[in-house]
Amino acid sequence: MPVTDPISDMLTRIRNAVQVRHESVDVPASRMRGELLKLMQGEGFIKGFEKVEKTPKKPESFRVDLNYYEDSEPVIQGLKRVSTPGLRVYVGKNEIPRYFGGLGVSFMSTPNGVMTGREARRTGVGGELLFYVW
Repeated sequence: MPVTDPISDMLTRIRNAVQVRHESVDVPASRMRGELLKLMQGEGFIKGFEKVEKTPKKPESFRVDLNYYEDSEPVIQGLKRVSTPGLRVYVGKNEIPRYFGGLGVSFMSTPNGVMTGREARRTGVGGELLFYVW
């Protein structure tokens, strides 16, 4: 069955893996997901990710290594999808929200590429508000 919202699918896979304390999770590969994972790694939410080559039975995917604190508490406390295929949410450069008063990170798709809300505010561009991580 085809996935209608690939970003939401990725977030759900990560959320489910964090809840049961898995070390890593496989996510189907795409350029957009790769860029989002790169940003999540830069923000410290995941340890890293690597591309897993496709086999005859499995398509190409990313293996995402999840990040935990020393007391095995996950770094990712929550993920919230904002813009969906049925309701896109766009924000201007002066309307970019600070989630949890700056403790959460917003991820956006802008004309300059995928970036965090902080970067978009600094560069002065708006765009589609994809999701929050805290």
